[in-house]
Amino acid sequence: MIKQFQLLKNLIDTNQNFVITTHVNPDADAIGSALAIAEFLIAKRKNIKIINHDNTPYYLSFLDNRNLIEKYEPEQHNKIILTTDVLIVVDLNNYQRTVSMSNILQKTTAIKVCIDHHEYPEHFANHELIYPAFSSTGEIIYKIFIDHFNEELSKSIAEKIYAAIMTDTGSFRFDRTTPETHLIVAALLKAGANPQYIYEQIYEQNNFSKTKLLGVALSNIELTQSKKIAYMTITQALLNRVGSDETEVDGFVNLCLTIRGVRIGVLFFELKDGFKISLRSRGKIAVNKIAAEFGGGGHMNAAGIRLYGKNLDDYKNLVLQRLESEINK
Repeated sequence: MIKQFQLLKNLIDTNQNFVITTHVNPDADAIGSALAIAEFLIAKRKNIKIINHDNTPYYLSFLDNRNLIEKYEPEQHNKIILTTDVLIVVDLNNYQRTVSMSNILQKTTAIKVCIDHHEYPEHFANHELIYPAFSSTGEIIYKIFIDHFNEELSKSIAEKIYAAIMTDTGSFRFDRTTPETHLIVAALLKAGANPQYIYEQIYEQNNFSKTKLLGVALSNIELTQSKKIAYMTITQALLNRVGSDETEVDGFVNLCLTIRGVRIGVLFFELKDGFKISLRSRGKIAVNKIAAEFGGGGHMNAAGIRLYGKNLDDYKNLVLQRLESEINK
């Protein structure tokens, strides 16, 4: 780990131009980690661009207080990506999760750095800082820049890392939340991160459309025959009916696990050009391995599948049957 951290420091010290990106539908860990790195680099007078496939969700826009994040436009950004010195990819370990950007990211001759905490990496980067034992990519960012590089921890950076860790630990309740995690959070609070403000911005400032969508999704939740799997389905027709969009389903799947006796929660989400399936589980049920069977991945208890040009109805029963077989082992 220390050797990899030192290699990254050398890359930063010896290069000037950096592009940072993350996955489709970026969450707080992705956005917070990218912005924290950007602020560290800006303080060193480096040229940075954060370019993402998607716009930042409205409930995370408060983190981008410098308006650093740009939505990918090929005509505007391809030359920048192709000619940058270093490409830093955070919170993902598979090119395909950048969707529209995946081809240009593969073509660039930039030195590629992957900073992530998910299992089963694709190994596309020149330098990998991938540590699945960590709660979040945000925690890895802290270990690199604060513990190892001894950089200044400003209030702005502390906010971003706190948001990353808080969300990816489920407000510090998931099993990767360690004593070390809490020590890091203590340092973030000491630096000025406001937990009440950050939680409120992310979870308590919903659009009306999101609240309506959640109501319909909960009213349509179903159990499988074993009653150990709960699932909800959100279609494009439903999104249009309540005036919602893809960014507003974040976190819905977790509510499936609040039902007594349920061990796996599933969200089936129809996209305009395919579908997404979010999986959550309790205990030792490794949903990431099941997700991998359908081209997805993630953590043992939190994983996902995303397929383009496919029909959700063709996969829904297959996935549920596979999950039931896992439950019955």
